[in-house]
Amino acid sequence: MADNKSMVDIEKEDVGASVAQYENAPITDAEKAVRWKQDKRIVPLSAGIYFLCYLDRSNIGNAKIMNATTGDDLMTQTGMTNYQYTISLMIFLVAYGLFEVPSNILLKKLRPSRWIAFLMFSWGALTIGLGGVHTYASVTVVRFLLGVFEAGLFPGLVYYLTFWYKTEERSIRVAFILASATLAGAFGGAIAYGIGHMNRAGGLSAWRWLFIIEGIPSCLSAFLVWFLLPDYPEDAKWLTTQERDLAVQRLHIEGSKGHHKSMTWEDAKATLVDWRLWGHYIVYFGISTPFSSLSLFTPSITAGLGYQDLRAQLMTVPPYAIAYVVSILTSWSADHFNARGLHSAALATIGAIGFLASAVLPADAYAPRYGCLIVAASGAFACIPPLLGWLSSNIFSTASVGLAIALNIGLGGAPGQIVGVWIYKADEAKRGYPTGHWTNAALLFLVAVGCVGLRLYYAARNRRILSVGGEEMRLFKY
Repeated sequence: MADNKSMVDIEKEDVGASVAQYENAPITDAEKAVRWKQDKRIVPLSAGIYFLCYLDRSNIGNAKIMNATTGDDLMTQTGMTNYQYTISLMIFLVAYGLFEVPSNILLKKLRPSRWIAFLMFSWGALTIGLGGVHTYASVTVVRFLLGVFEAGLFPGLVYYLTFWYKTEERSIRVAFILASATLAGAFGGAIAYGIGHMNRAGGLSAWRWLFIIEGIPSCLSAFLVWFLLPDYPEDAKWLTTQERDLAVQRLHIEGSKGHHKSMTWEDAKATLVDWRLWGHYIVYFGISTPFSSLSLFTPSITAGLGYQDLRAQLMTVPPYAIAYVVSILTSWSADHFNARGLHSAALATIGAIGFLASAVLPADAYAPRYGCLIVAASGAFACIPPLLGWLSSNIFSTASVGLAIALNIGLGGAPGQIVGVWIYKADEAKRGYPTGHWTNAALLFLVAVGCVGLRLYYAARNRRILSVGGEEMRLFKY
């Protein structure tokens, strides 16, 4: 952690107004009107972007089992073994981890709308390209490139929200964006079910059509994002002059202003050695393994519950649909009660219980284990948005917030997701994937303990800050 003097400087952060009064001031009707206008423009568009991103990154799980009984699946037609398939999943995540930090830096330098549009077009084109692969090597190369261009999107969107919203307003909006991944999972299963009936249409296997059809919307939407995604409040022509001034003024203490200087080495160094942030990274590692494994192996898990081929695709819909609702409700409650850490701990515990029950139930207890899958998915997905809102709320240096978010997802998320691709072993399908379930249960319990530990740490730090006194002290959020 930075020395005491530097931390006090950050916590005091002289902004020419009383921080305590600012944070406790009720929101005015004018602010609510501006915020709602921002919401209508930013949140649906951001959620749609992430929906397409998640659809294009996770559809390989559907392609793996699509029309497998007739030999028209990805595995058979590319000659991949299960080990090679896992490598192709992992190589995506290696690229994903390496390119998150530079992508967030470029997002600020090149403007969000331009950079995100470029990323969208690139990953859409690569997804279409997956429809033409014939070998393990080509699958692996394209998946690596897909990871390069998808890497910057989610940390970029979380960072982007700091340009527009106060800390207590972000978790619910992150939830709507992240929850679009659960919608993509639900729709992805339904879409795969429909496309599965196109097998051999036009001489192409259905899994090839899956990649082609799901890649096209990303390419086309990139042009809309270039023109419609607003960059910064200072430049928002769709706001009146008064609304624009208010949007900027309400973030005069927090948030990463669009016209502020880029991050310096001193900012980066302070962020890298702030050891409390590494507690967040460890917690995010724990949640990323279940997130990754469910994203990629839910079709395989449902196939192991007595469902075959296209019906297995269809049965992936309910777990994702229920997880979407739980994620939104959890994030609203976490923001409303200013208790992000405890909400994440509670949902992680619920998810852990779901995985634990799946691990101990008999392999042929299909209905109970399907219910456990729904519980596990709801808990695992729902605890992520409050975690991200909690992290961004407790970074007081506006220049380094983008780096901290990228490090959280790059150092915590990417390694955790890499673990997730290995734990659901194909040779354990008949046994109900015990290794995967036990691992996810243990890591979610780790998440719960880590969240409680960070909550207690922040409470202790706040007591110490209050004992020093002063109007402009910045207190940590819970």
